[in-house]
Amino acid sequence: MARFGKVLTAMVTPFDDELAVNYDRAAELAARLIENGSDGLVITGTTGESPTLSPDEKLKLYEVTKQAVGDAPIIAGTGSNDTAASVELTKKATQLPIDGVMLVGPYYNKPSQEGFYRHFHTVAQATDLPVILYNVPGRTGKNIDASTAVRLAEELENIVAIKEASADLEQITEICAKAPDGFEVYSGDDGMTIPIMSVGGVGIISVAAHVGGPMIAEMCDSFAAADNAAAAKLHQRLMPLVQACFLASGNPACVKRALEICGFPVGGSRLPVVPASEADTATIRAACEELGLT
Repeated sequence: MARFGKVLTAMVTPFDDELAVNYDRAAELAARLIENGSDGLVITGTTGESPTLSPDEKLKLYEVTKQAVGDAPIIAGTGSNDTAASVELTKKATQLPIDGVMLVGPYYNKPSQEGFYRHFHTVAQATDLPVILYNVPGRTGKNIDASTAVRLAEELENIVAIKEASADLEQITEICAKAPDGFEVYSGDDGMTIPIMSVGGVGIISVAAHVGGPMIAEMCDSFAAADNAAAAKLHQRLMPLVQACFLASGNPACVKRALEICGFPVGGSRLPVVPASEADTATIRAACEELGLT
């Protein structure tokens, strides 16, 4: 069994009509996700609009979501492209009753592999909580090489996992093969869940699980039980929903629209994110209706 479970949802941040964080709705959403297939939650990741949240807003979100989900793990997205700021937020989050932190690769800076190594090493040493690295070069502009991830996993015991959204299956296979025993690889892309599990991954840190959580959990459980045919069928059925979560309107605009369509609105988004377009909304609605989610 994976340390944090097979399915973690990278939770959106609900806002009210004035785009203030709606903490009550965040607590409701967190509980709803755990009840509907998620083993745990990642709070204030990119899907949670971390770049436009203040440190105080993030810390309060960690508190209210943990209170809402009880024993289910809450992973705090405390990483950024500023090492000192990441250390400060990680230290403050560590004082709360959360279960781990996730550190995204520094974005825009485009550090060298040695820069990645020193950044993650420095931040991970600021906490005794388990650390998940997050490689998403499509957003950050730079890939964390397999050798860097393995080096960090070998040297720091509390670096226990990586969320891999590079879509490079050879790289992901190398991490699975060379990382120390117990180090876990999560897919960071809903569409790559089964391929990554097939080379040694343990599950998914998901966006689509906001509305398709039970099916995603069933898919991961089927694959883990070696029922590959059942897992493949679920993967195929889920693909239109996965694609609908990542249309031109972007993430989290698309998944926030999906939640609204499925009867659980969570408000808008802070600029520069804008609501899903009418065309994308139609596609999202069709995907949700096809799966009987509306």
